[in-house]
Amino acid sequence: MTIAVLDLGKTNAKLSVVTPDGGVLEQVSTANLVLPGPPYRHHDLGALEAWVLATLAELGTRHAIEAIVPCTHGGSGVLVGDDAAAMPMIDYEGTLPPEFAAAYRAEADDFHERGGSQFMIGSAHSARQLLYFEQAWPEAFAAARAYLHTPQYWAWRLSGVLASEVTSFGAQSHLWCTPDRRPSAIVARHHWERLLPPMTPAWEAIGPVRPEIAARTGLDPATRVICGIHDSSANFYRYQAAGLSDFIVLSTGTWIVALTDRTGADFTVEREGWSCNSDVYGHPVPGMLTMGGREFAAVAGDEPGPASRDMITRLVASGTMALPFFGADDGLLPGRARRGRLTGPMADDVAARFSLAVLYTALLSAEILDALPPTKTVVLDGNFVRDPLYGALVQKLHPQAEVHINADSFGISAGAALLAHHATRTSPVSLSLTRPDTSDLPDLTAYRALWRETLTMETLP
Repeated sequence: MTIAVLDLGKTNAKLSVVTPDGGVLEQVSTANLVLPGPPYRHHDLGALEAWVLATLAELGTRHAIEAIVPCTHGGSGVLVGDDAAAMPMIDYEGTLPPEFAAAYRAEADDFHERGGSQFMIGSAHSARQLLYFEQAWPEAFAAARAYLHTPQYWAWRLSGVLASEVTSFGAQSHLWCTPDRRPSAIVARHHWERLLPPMTPAWEAIGPVRPEIAARTGLDPATRVICGIHDSSANFYRYQAAGLSDFIVLSTGTWIVALTDRTGADFTVEREGWSCNSDVYGHPVPGMLTMGGREFAAVAGDEPGPASRDMITRLVASGTMALPFFGADDGLLPGRARRGRLTGPMADDVAARFSLAVLYTALLSAEILDALPPTKTVVLDGNFVRDPLYGALVQKLHPQAEVHINADSFGISAGAALLAHHATRTSPVSLSLTRPDTSDLPDLTAYRALWRETLTMETLP
């Protein structure tokens, strides 16, 4: 028997068939389409649902699927009615009208009450979206039945059962005071409790697939629909299920996301780039995040990899560097949005661009790791570890911990699938980690100091 994992990223949607121990047998993907409006930029849920059901039917002809686990990015959800979305699902990168953006800033609580989440780009944060719906579409809002975070929206579409789940609430929703493990004050002030279904464990089967779904896809009518999970928390859960402790996971892709099981972080004071997620048990998980994938692409351009040790040495010796940020997100270093540039003698050397991108994102990663509570183990995974020098540079920049590489590119899908047998698992799952090769890399102490000094000087008023 196998588990189907619906993994919805911001850009792409994937359906994977995974074994109970996390091995991915097959994966199919499509674009996660965004429509310009009206009434605002939003995801094409209808097209995506048609693809999900057609792909489940196709995969079901080749695999015996016993359960379906939804797993998605955070920052959004869907306001639903009796049997459909009451409002289109907002694209969190889309901007709100200025008056509504200002209204939310005035209404939102302090950093601790927001769950240790900074104000992020566009229309991210479920609380911001709910306030927008409430003010701009009061009739639709009053008639709505529930607000579902995206994993639970898809669980509802598949099973017909409404549920809430703590990792989704803890993913910068501003609806959940993650350090205190309770709803944020804004929920009570606006009487939004009526829209939030009962909190349900990520691993719980909330029901079988709807009869009409079983008929349309050919799935067994007893196929379980699992409540679902936030994608970064699913990846983190994979390491928890393997028995790791005292560790940081730094996952790389569109976002560089770091999460740790270490406690003691102070979320009463807002600090750049900090976040606080929840693990599947509801425990606060300190972390940091910054948009890394687009930064990498901005520096690397069209130059192919891999990075070169010789080129890294030349970049470091010449003091050539990439300074953040090329995109609109500046949560890690406020004031740096859209100020990214290349500087130094090799800044115009196109052949150096890929190696410089690897070095640059390793620097961003090290800044994140150094800011978190210290751990004995750091695990790197995701897109960046495809280049061996990324992990080696992070180890050179963060020597106080043992850095390990997980080259498995299916971490989110594997972690989500492990939920299907969470309640019956009796031993840790297997995990394959390797150590990076730091040989022949230059000392980076002076280079990093210069990089930091340049940023400080450029950010001063």
